[in-house]
Amino acid sequence: MTTPAISFEFFPPQSLEASFRLWDTVNVLSPLKPRFVSVTYGAGGTTRDLTRDAVATLHKNMGLNVAAHLTCVNATKEETMTIADGFAEAGVKELVALRGDPPKGEGQFSVYPGGFANSVELIEALAATGKFTIRVGAYPEKHPEAADNAADVAWLKRKIDAGADEALTQFFFETDHFLRFRDACAKAGIEAPIVPGIFPIGNWKGTRNFAKRCGTDVPAWLDDAFEKAARDGREDLLATTLCSEMCTKLMAEGVEHLHFYTLNRPELTRDVCHAIGVTPEVQLENVA
Repeated sequence: MTTPAISFEFFPPQSLEASFRLWDTVNVLSPLKPRFVSVTYGAGGTTRDLTRDAVATLHKNMGLNVAAHLTCVNATKEETMTIADGFAEAGVKELVALRGDPPKGEGQFSVYPGGFANSVELIEALAATGKFTIRVGAYPEKHPEAADNAADVAWLKRKIDAGADEALTQFFFETDHFLRFRDACAKAGIEAPIVPGIFPIGNWKGTRNFAKRCGTDVPAWLDDAFEKAARDGREDLLATTLCSEMCTKLMAEGVEHLHFYTLNRPELTRDVCHAIGVTPEVQLENVA
């Protein structure tokens, strides 16, 4: 198996402490030479300005290839495209285009007056500029709002046909979910790369609750495994082992790229990368 290319997702900081955590995360993971890093929006676009500032800082000061998240939430089409143009002017040419989650307290997404109705409209507008590499979300398990798995595949095809270059999937706990989804996408004529989203489990209770909200299946064996690991204080060891095994299985099935959701907690992600052969490049000085 060849060593996979990797990428990381970061959160924009919302406090001084969080700023230090993001900086530490970048310093720990950037030596692994990711092909890009992405910076998220908060629900309802709540961190739009923070995302812009974090993207600009990482691009300018760290020399990283940064992909900014951009959503359809709480902005007109003109406002959204102005934000995109600002990224381009700052030298950021990669975007993760998403519909976005509804603002906190709202049960479902509603179109903002004068805004993009969905991710396909956003992708079409971004692609028409010719300025960006565009990545989009994909769902190996049924999206909570989708009728079925086939609807998720059909919607992804629409996004790719609209101009998206690559898809990043929601995280999953069973490798077969991704492989079945990849096969279904290929059968539907989707040729763009589909990159599995990998979530090292730093906190099982929090991860479990988040998975339920996302519609991600939580197998019973994981509950049992983390319950036993907690008794021995070996949760991190279990998390690293399980995540490394998943990545190895994906690589054996021909997966060449892995996208890690770091939650700005880099140690587990770093350890998993090391376990699958992704290590820092060592610079050797010439000896006279």
